[in-house]
Amino acid sequence: MLSLSQISIRRGRQLLLQNVSFQLHAGQRMGLIGANGSGKSSLFAMLLGELESDEGELGIHAGDVIAHVAQESPSGSGSALNYVVDGDVELRKTQNSIAAGEASDKRDDAALHVLYERMEFIDGFSAEARAARLLHGLGFADDSIQNPVREFSGGWRMRLNLARALMCRSDILLLDEPTNHLDLPAILWLERWLKRYEGILLVISHDRDFLDEVCTRIAHIENNEISLYTGNYSLFESMRAEQLAQQQAMFSRQQKQITHIQSYVDRFRYKASKARQAQSRLKMLERMAVIAPAHVDSPFRFHFFEPRKQPQNLLGLTDAVLGYAGSPAGPVLTDVDLHLHAGDRIGLLGVNGAGKSTLVKALSTGSTLLEGERVLSKDTKIGYFAQHQLELLRPEQSPLDHLRVYAPGDREAEMRSYLGRFGFSGERIFEPVAPFSGGEKARLVLALMIRQKPNLLLLDEPTNHLDLEMRQALSVALIEYSGALVVISHDRHLLRSVCDELLIVHDGIVDRFTRNLDEYPAWLKEQEARATLAKEASNNAPPPEKQISKKQLRQQQAQRRERLKPLYDVVRKAENELERRRTKLDSVKKSLADATIYTDSARQSELAELVKKQTLLKSDIEDLETRWMEATETLENAD
Repeated sequence: MLSLSQISIRRGRQLLLQNVSFQLHAGQRMGLIGANGSGKSSLFAMLLGELESDEGELGIHAGDVIAHVAQESPSGSGSALNYVVDGDVELRKTQNSIAAGEASDKRDDAALHVLYERMEFIDGFSAEARAARLLHGLGFADDSIQNPVREFSGGWRMRLNLARALMCRSDILLLDEPTNHLDLPAILWLERWLKRYEGILLVISHDRDFLDEVCTRIAHIENNEISLYTGNYSLFESMRAEQLAQQQAMFSRQQKQITHIQSYVDRFRYKASKARQAQSRLKMLERMAVIAPAHVDSPFRFHFFEPRKQPQNLLGLTDAVLGYAGSPAGPVLTDVDLHLHAGDRIGLLGVNGAGKSTLVKALSTGSTLLEGERVLSKDTKIGYFAQHQLELLRPEQSPLDHLRVYAPGDREAEMRSYLGRFGFSGERIFEPVAPFSGGEKARLVLALMIRQKPNLLLLDEPTNHLDLEMRQALSVALIEYSGALVVISHDRHLLRSVCDELLIVHDGIVDRFTRNLDEYPAWLKEQEARATLAKEASNNAPPPEKQISKKQLRQQQAQRRERLKPLYDVVRKAENELERRRTKLDSVKKSLADATIYTDSARQSELAELVKKQTLLKSDIEDLETRWMEATETLENAD
């Protein structure tokens, strides 16, 4: 058990937390949310013993093991696999003791027997296999896990730190923005892993879908206090919305945003050229009506300027081969045909390294275009956002200095007001940007890009470093945006909110993704199953007589996908039914967890009905699991 009683934390003269009390037990997963600087990281530092509380009492069992992700980038000549295995400290200690005992001149067989039993108990003999599964889940190729740590890039080294923390057989796991260096497939894997974690989990995250999937409780830091909510982030948002809806003056401001979007829908829903955008905004109105009150006190309020011109044909790539000149790996993407038109709203899916950023760079500047044609309309004005642009800010200059370059004719009062919508106020707009946080730099780059009034947005992970409030403000602004956009993001809420169409970048090509975003995890499983089948087939097949072309290979793969599609559909249908039943069962379990239902005589009929539902749902789930296993086996045995 982890308990905090009347905890207060100060940093210098600043009070961060005051009189904080809560308890957590094994199996509970708490999301810690709040504005940047509100004390989330300081609370973690206190739990790790790096910071003393000013008041109150912290209760952690003496034998509990706390795991966390190191923020320092690892290095060294040891393999990635060994680095991750090192996360199990007791395992390494036991292995060292065995090695010393076996090498000793006075061999103690009884002591060695105890050590071997301990290795068995802690699952030490399969440690490397466990570490390899962690690395595979986080996106590492099987042939890379023996590579030295120093050969990996910064983002992959942070994944190694995460894998090392997960390898630790901990009682308490602290994760601070664990999804920052992950692509969407790795995030989906991490969600599944964390839901099976048996200890106490505390996670800081700005990814609302991740919080929804993982967390059973939410701790919201505001005004130096922590308010606790049972359930995931969406339930917190709903409960907080009810509380804040009473603040009618603030709530009314937010309603104006919804009215503005509704007016767009009303104007263009029956106009053919604007129908798709109108429908997209219409779908978001229901969601906005629910979540808007939970963000009424957000400091971020901005919108995109109306583009000066809106050409119908904005940008196109024809017969394009994309990559990097001189790269020994060859082209990244081939046979790319992509044409962007007014109103297009496209999201790009694919694992890290598949070529999403390579495609966006080709669209933005043509810098990765090796062959083919790139046609840019003379009236197309591109707004390009990528993480490397944060480093292009001039460190010695202020936000106001940067904005003057793009708005030389604006008065200072207008520029102050504009920057204020992105959270820069007071003297902050005159300060050099060098010490700014990653989130502040990202907000400034967004502000500068928007001020240029683009009619085509190319956004490569725009939500990295942004907190929940800024992400929500960006989503609303993009929903209202009248131009075209292409976005790479692991933030599923953003993709779901602003994109009408999805493309999948994989195996050196760009395809239309004909399913919805929620079916992406199933698609990934299918790809993994196909890769396994292909590997087994290649191992058993005789050497090919001749090399087939990439085009022929794609045709064969397409024919095989078409042949196996009915089987995949059966598997996917069973998975979707299982997910629905499990969601209903979770809801019933939450209702049964309410202690008052057992003591309130007026609720006895409700109790009986819930118990009956629980029994039926468990039976349905067992049947569906059997059907799923049979369908999966049929698929695996298919030719």
